[in-house]
Amino acid sequence: MSLDQRAFRDALGQFPTGVTVITADPAGYSPFGVTANSFASVSLDPPLVLWSLQKNSDTFDAFEAATHFAINVLGDQQQALSNQYAKKNNHDLEADHYSTGESGMPLLHDVVVSFECEIDACHDGGDHIIMVGKVVAMTEGSATKPLVFHSGQYRELLAVGS
Repeated sequence: MSLDQRAFRDALGQFPTGVTVITADPAGYSPFGVTANSFASVSLDPPLVLWSLQKNSDTFDAFEAATHFAINVLGDQQQALSNQYAKKNNHDLEADHYSTGESGMPLLHDVVVSFECEIDACHDGGDHIIMVGKVVAMTEGSATKPLVFHSGQYRELLAVGS
């Protein structure tokens, strides 16, 4: 059986996700970030999370050099930030967008939450690499609603009933 890649991608887009910017500051590189919606929790004990990066990403070499990264869960008012760091060759962080966290990782301002992670493992995932991080610090942000992506568009998260 063969899957049509476009149809498969569209079907995957039916699963709503939050939007994150993964940031890092490895030796030899400027602090940078890349937009990703492939974030998931793995374990509470030890505290592990994962995300995946396309192997042909222009940030691949920089993440290979990294020992740590931060996952910044964007707030619903940060669509422009999501778009900015999703652009190819536009990943250097602007100085007014972040501050340095406990582990030395760049943490974006006004997010829902940031997870500072030490790289625990990397796994081959077809055309992606799956990066598992051990959470070493967590910082609550000022945003109260997450930025949501579904079916190729940003969406608003609404509460249902009470």
